[in-house]
Amino acid sequence: MKIQRIYVDTSVIGGCFDSEFSIWSDGLMRDFRDGNFKPVISEIVAEEIGEAPVFVREKYAELIGLDAEYLEIDEESMNLFSKYDQREILTEKYRNDMLHISLATVAGVDIVTSWNFRHIVRFDKIRAFNSVNIENGYRQLEIYSPREVTTYGDD
Repeated sequence: MKIQRIYVDTSVIGGCFDSEFSIWSDGLMRDFRDGNFKPVISEIVAEEIGEAPVFVREKYAELIGLDAEYLEIDEESMNLFSKYDQREILTEKYRNDMLHISLATVAGVDIVTSWNFRHIVRFDKIRAFNSVNIENGYRQLEIYSPREVTTYGDD
């Protein structure tokens, strides 16, 4: 059986240190350690993590050590990003959020995880991203919080 590739945005890593989200972010990290899922990160995550506290950067390093797949911005992901931007799914201020989605879409990940309920894990935004994806020949992207993805957590 194919292991599912899970894109992890920066909020999921930081969520390991937030009392509201840690049970599920930690659970997802455990899933990665146990080989239940393959972690996928990107240069956008790396850039955002660079400004995070040391303990968050250490958690990111742990994720990299779990053989995380690393996505880099390329022409195809920038073209898709431009389509999102033309549709004004998000404003320029939230450019990185659209880049997370375009990178994950182009790479064909199975699921994007995020705690960003304002710009990513939100019904109308998911529909808008997927509308553009389908119009441009990509498949729909599954977008969830770690709570909905991890096999560990509130049993």
